Amino acid sequence: MKALSIRNLKKIYANGLVALKGIDLDVEEGDFFALLGPNGAGKSTTIGIISSLVNASSGEVQIFDADLKLNKQLAKSYLGLVPQEVNFNQFETARDIVMTQAGYYGMSRKEAAKQTERYLRLMHLWDQRNIVSRRLSGGMKRRVMIARAMVHQPKLLILDEPTAGVDIEIRRSMWETMKQVNAQGTTIILTTHYLEEAESLCRNIAIINQGEIVEHTDMQSLLARLDEEHFICDVKSPLQKIVNIPGYKIDLINARKLSVSVPKALGLNKLFQGLSAQQIEVTSLKNGSNRLEQLFLDLIDQDNSA
Repeated sequence: MKALSIRNLKKIYANGLVALKGIDLDVEEGDFFALLGPNGAGKSTTIGIISSLVNASSGEVQIFDADLKLNKQLAKSYLGLVPQEVNFNQFETARDIVMTQAGYYGMSRKEAAKQTERYLRLMHLWDQRNIVSRRLSGGMKRRVMIARAMVHQPKLLILDEPTAGVDIEIRRSMWETMKQVNAQGTTIILTTHYLEEAESLCRNIAIINQGEIVEHTDMQSLLARLDEEHFICDVKSPLQKIVNIPGYKIDLINARKLSVSVPKALGLNKLFQGLSAQQIEVTSLKNGSNRLEQLFLDLIDQDNSA
């Protein structure tokens, strides 16, 4: 079953701005799906329509077995949304915020308390449950919003920039939690500007630009299109000059660090052979740039120039 099915979705605002030009999009049940695009591309409008915060000009949206126009209440019951901005009363405690949300979905107080505890524990917030939320860190506030979105156990969870503004340690902790949520059966749609986040978490991806879907594929197939990768090499002995190996672009970052572009057709083995021939010993190797980021930029550039 499809968790989300969108057909010919259009949005034209009163001022004539065309936000969506008739997009089609499918997300399978159980998927961890990335919806990416530059600012102003149509991501927020699409999410707004799915979550009933924005009215579409035309088109169809189905969430599991519920048509958003014909059975909005059922469709919304399937959905949990974590917006970009913190949008709860910061003078309430985390527990009260999540409990109140449970009440909106008709849970008894006993059931609401049970589910509130479950999701505050999942988000590592149970010990902070009685703290007024304005005193929580930015990362904790983000986790409160995720717990709130999940308290009614939605089948589809939309995370709109869920880790914006939080440090890398908290971000990676949230990644692990979201993987756990997805593994338990919840379908997740993620929007993010941290492209390494999408590459790490998501199995399928759609890229939207200028109100149109310009790519819709699985992550593995998209990454396989890369013609080259970029690496950073640390070397054992200081280098006095730029290293030259035919076919590779190599720059000195400093005397002990190289920036290397590696064509897929050549690979790493020939690079190491070339370095060894010049008595250069590599002590460490790491990716110098996010692979998805380069593909994303290439696709957007191609679409903008079309």
